[in-house]
Amino acid sequence: MKFPGRRNTKHYFPVEEKQRRSLDDEIHRPGNIYVAGLDQLLVDIEISVEEDFLAKNNFPKGESFIIDDQVADRIYWQYKNQGRVTGEFPGGAVGNTLHNFSVLSECPSVALGTINKNIEVGDYAFRYICNTSSKVNLTYLQPCARPMGRALCFISPDGERTFAISKGCMNELSPEFIPADVIENSSALLVTAYTLRNPSDPIYASTIRAVEIARASAVPVVLSLGTSGLVEEKKEVLIDFIQNYVSVLAMNEGEALSLTGISDPLLAAEKVLDMCEMVLLTVGPKGLYIGAITDKTEARRTKEPLHTKSIVDYNEFEYSRPMKRNQCTEIVKVYTHINPYQGGPQYIKNTNGAGDAALAAVMHDISANRYHRARVPNSPKHAAEFLTYSSISQISKYANRVSFEVLSQNSPRLLRGLPEREAALEEAYWSQ
Repeated sequence: MKFPGRRNTKHYFPVEEKQRRSLDDEIHRPGNIYVAGLDQLLVDIEISVEEDFLAKNNFPKGESFIIDDQVADRIYWQYKNQGRVTGEFPGGAVGNTLHNFSVLSECPSVALGTINKNIEVGDYAFRYICNTSSKVNLTYLQPCARPMGRALCFISPDGERTFAISKGCMNELSPEFIPADVIENSSALLVTAYTLRNPSDPIYASTIRAVEIARASAVPVVLSLGTSGLVEEKKEVLIDFIQNYVSVLAMNEGEALSLTGISDPLLAAEKVLDMCEMVLLTVGPKGLYIGAITDKTEARRTKEPLHTKSIVDYNEFEYSRPMKRNQCTEIVKVYTHINPYQGGPQYIKNTNGAGDAALAAVMHDISANRYHRARVPNSPKHAAEFLTYSSISQISKYANRVSFEVLSQNSPRLLRGLPEREAALEEAYWSQ
């Protein structure tokens, strides 16, 4: 049954069994494709502050740090009553990425973490659930007595973001709540450096358990780095973690400098590729870089003009697809760079979530590779064991476009899919 007129959605209620959406655990349906992510579940609260606010409170500008729950309450209500709380969003790097992945791919994702077991209408946990894509499966969250964590995002007059974290129950995830079968059958496991901050926290042990399961099952592990201060503090721990578990590393130029000691993004990416197989490096108004390793026999030359920066002709093999290290006989490092989509938005209120959006596009391509391999195993696309479906050049275009969409809105999460994709789907539907 079709309804007259142009609609945003195809159906308003199910008219055939095949169109019904079950409320059961859809990730266990045969052949389903999904990703999993382990996170400190947080609500992001954006607060516009004065120039001297950070100095008065001894908060390090541009960094992420922990504050007492009582201090967070005091600041929150002070600025809430002044009308200077500009937004309250479900947050967390992994939470943002999972939401964006599900919006882009229309495929499920699984969130692993903790949440308040006594949820009331209007509280932080309620807001988190209401503003997260229904495709993000929250049934594996561990219920806790304490409230959810909060990230107070102080936005200075110059646009710089400073995060004060009120922990709540965010670090209480127990290793017993890590579902092995969910991770084993996922297309990728996403984790964040924030969960590795304190080895005494239960979530630290849970992270190690999750990545151990992923490694044993050959599931790619994707690591999103925290702030540069956290990376500097945990540098040796993170390097060891990346070398042992990580396939894809996502970071910005500040985090790359803290990790490698190299300010040049290309050279930093080159060094990181000695530790993992793919790197996404965002450089703000200068766009983003993607680096990867591939086998020499699978390296594909670009048809675009060659570019030289700190590496001569660095984009020569940007049409290549990333490969797992153990599948390479002779490793070749490949790179690509892209400037901001359409020069970037004319006005950027803040950059919160732009890197998470780009990473969601990368994870979408990783899951697309598994989807295609399962359905067309004899395709030439799978003559070798690649990590992604597309070349790093194509992935950079997709990641850049998704990042632009988040920068264009005042939210760290996509509010909808990409407009051109929605228009194409709607046109195809009404042409039937």
